[in-house]
Amino acid sequence: MFKKLFIILIATFIFAQYLGVSHSASSDSGSSDNYLDQYKQAKQFVLRAKKLEEKNKVDRATKLYSKALDKLKEAYKTDRNNPDILNYLGFTLRKTGKFDEAEKYYLAGLKIKPDHNGINEYLGELYVKTGRIELAKERLSVLKNCNCDEYAELKEVIEKN
Repeated sequence: MFKKLFIILIATFIFAQYLGVSHSASSDSGSSDNYLDQYKQAKQFVLRAKKLEEKNKVDRATKLYSKALDKLKEAYKTDRNNPDILNYLGFTLRKTGKFDEAEKYYLAGLKIKPDHNGINEYLGELYVKTGRIELAKERLSVLKNCNCDEYAELKEVIEKN
C-alpha cells in the first residue's frame, strides 16, 4: 500500500512539474502570440476602414486606421523586421496623413524585402500623392513582372495623375 501511494505521489509530482513547465513555456510565448494578435487585429481594422472609405465614410475610416496604427505599433515593438508589419504601418500612417513617417516605414520594409508587392504599390501611391511621379514609376517598374493586382492598381493611380 505504501509503495502504491509513493508511486502515485511521484507520478503526481512529475505531472505537476510537466504542467508547470508547459504553462510557463506557453506564457513565455504569449508575447509572441500577442504581437501576432495585434497584427491580425490591425489587418481587420484596415479591411473595415477600406470598405468605409469606398462608401465615402472617411471620418469613420480614419478612426479605424488610427486604431490599426496603434495595434501595429505594438506588434512592431516585438518584430521590427517583418515587412508586412512595416507595410501596414506605412499604409495606416499614409491614410492618416503622416506621409513622411509612412515613407520611412515603407523604405525600411523595402530594405528587408525589396520586391514586396504591397510596399512597392503603397509607396508608389504615396509618391503620387506627394507629387513625385518619377519615383512612383520606379515602384511600378519593380512590380511590372509580378502579374499581380498591385501593379494594375499602382498603374491606374499613376495614369490618373
